[in-house]
Amino acid sequence: MNKKMKPESLMMSYGYKPELSEGAVKPPMFLTSTFAFKTAEEGKAFFELAYGLRNKNENEEPGLIYSRINNPNLEILENRLCLWDKADDCAVFESGMSAISTTLLEFLKPGDLLLYSSPTYGGTAHFISHFLPSIGVKCIGFESSHEKEEIIKLVEESGKAENLQLIYLETPANPTNKLIDIEMCAEIARYFSSEDNSVKVAVDNTYMGPIWCHPLEHGADLVIYSATKYIGGHSDLIAGAVLGGHGVMNRVKTLRTFLGNMASPHTAWLLLRSLETLKIRMEKQMGNAVKIADALSDHPMIQEINYLGNLDKNSRSFKIFEKQYSGSGAMLSIKIRGGEKEAFAILNQLKLIKLAVSLGSTESLIQHPASMTHAGMDKEAKIKLGITDNLIRLSVGIENAQDLINDFVNALESIRFNHKNQSEKLILN
Repeated sequence: MNKKMKPESLMMSYGYKPELSEGAVKPPMFLTSTFAFKTAEEGKAFFELAYGLRNKNENEEPGLIYSRINNPNLEILENRLCLWDKADDCAVFESGMSAISTTLLEFLKPGDLLLYSSPTYGGTAHFISHFLPSIGVKCIGFESSHEKEEIIKLVEESGKAENLQLIYLETPANPTNKLIDIEMCAEIARYFSSEDNSVKVAVDNTYMGPIWCHPLEHGADLVIYSATKYIGGHSDLIAGAVLGGHGVMNRVKTLRTFLGNMASPHTAWLLLRSLETLKIRMEKQMGNAVKIADALSDHPMIQEINYLGNLDKNSRSFKIFEKQYSGSGAMLSIKIRGGEKEAFAILNQLKLIKLAVSLGSTESLIQHPASMTHAGMDKEAKIKLGITDNLIRLSVGIENAQDLINDFVNALESIRFNHKNQSEKLILN
């Protein structure tokens, strides 16, 4: 099929031949643990590729061996995901965290240095802050406010500059929407690279991709997704994905083979379903988010809304946004006037918007990062990074925009009314 077509068109049929499956228009679910070889020689050749014992010959494709290694549903899914990011290869995992942890474990060993942006998703932050140091990996964090020279200085002052192996970014940051310049980080990677050591850049693109940002085009070596989110998009599966060039992906896929943490055929089948509507879902979600951000920005109970569509045009963040993104996304970072009590009161008043963690689904989801997804972080670190008690994170769905606005405004007005009554009682007393 012509790969010059737009990805949204190719999502319907790319990588699948109906004639190989009794003419079925959609790929059937291949619920098998193992696959029969035509000959012993074919089996040997398949295993050589799967175990990374040799490189592929020209026009050679990996053969089917065992569903821990590969599966038709998984292969079709990985082929289609590559189209969005123009990647050479893709590996799909059983969760976003398995995609992240496998990548970090493959490119880091005891004695190495990891440079990472902060904040990140709570599970990632815990893995970086607690697990990696336990196996002898030194980790240095930097923030969106840091300039290139400041980050280089952080690495050099660590005394481990020659051991830098990986720069890990999450941009926009979860849950604050802070932006990191991918091209700047690629320049830092080149600065610390040598003939014997090529520093890699990995980007968690879950918030914006694979529609509104393509990190590989900005110098990243690897792009990572929690495919549970927008790619899955229906709150009915858990999955992750890693994409990149042939060299790095051969390493990721080889480790995945031995960890055994690839997605199941059923999950892959569900993700193939979701890819067909990915673009129209994300466009609708972004359209709703723009309307909600505009409608809530002046409400007296709102202290601040951090939304990529409303960035100050004179800010550093806006310059990064213009260069790096083609859309403003559907994630809102909202600070309520007050603290945890007021934030909880609003969350408890919502009717249409669901109080639940996760994001990127057809339904709108809202949560309180400081006590939920980022509960494991030190309190001082949370405050420093803007994950305060009055912060709530809203993932906008595909519902009617005005209904979502009404739901949020009703919750805000209810709390505002209670505040007003309490203030009046205090004056009377």
